[in-house]
Amino acid sequence: MGLRINDTIPDLKLQTSQGEIASFHDWIGDSWAILFSHPKDFTPVCTTEFGAVAQLAEEWEARNTKVIGLSVDSVEEHMKWIGDIEQVAEAPVGFPIIADEDLAISKQLDMLPADAYLPDGRTAADSASVRVVFIIAPNKKLQLSMTYPMSVGRNFAEVLRALDALQASYETPIATPANWTMGQDVIVALSLDDTAAKERFGEFDSVLPYLRKTKAPS
Repeated sequence: MGLRINDTIPDLKLQTSQGEIASFHDWIGDSWAILFSHPKDFTPVCTTEFGAVAQLAEEWEARNTKVIGLSVDSVEEHMKWIGDIEQVAEAPVGFPIIADEDLAISKQLDMLPADAYLPDGRTAADSASVRVVFIIAPNKKLQLSMTYPMSVGRNFAEVLRALDALQASYETPIATPANWTMGQDVIVALSLDDTAAKERFGEFDSVLPYLRKTKAPS
């Protein structure tokens, strides 16, 4: 069974393009974290995706979020590939890329079936399931996961939007409606009755008895 929402992420020991991370939990610290994974270095979609993440460095920092990539190749291959990513993105790759040649990390994070293996002369198709985004809260629990096929490049504007929504609702009794973006009204959680909602948020708009909108907490 794969990792589920609110599962604690394993405290992994990682080899990366920026050196060893002895404890994934310690690396996350008090930050949010995004781990996004890829089936192989020097592949076209993955190169554009790593570039998109590099271009968003200021956005991640503004949200107290660390990003880390994973690709099923060696640190040496990652270091060579970074040059291509930076050429395409016209931005530095300031985040680490995890090496996972033997799929050990991918299996621990349930990105692949337990019996997955790497044949000689493999292609990206052999590890295609390694196309996952995990968003992890400071409490080290998984808050969101997305899995993509190889043919569809990820939309990191949506990853940012989802991160904003998660941070807005983290340990706060609200939810966000469809297509929500920062600054828009939020939904009062059903765990609060009207009296408690008014005490917590002040005025709110009862669109329906179970759909109550209020200003996003600052």
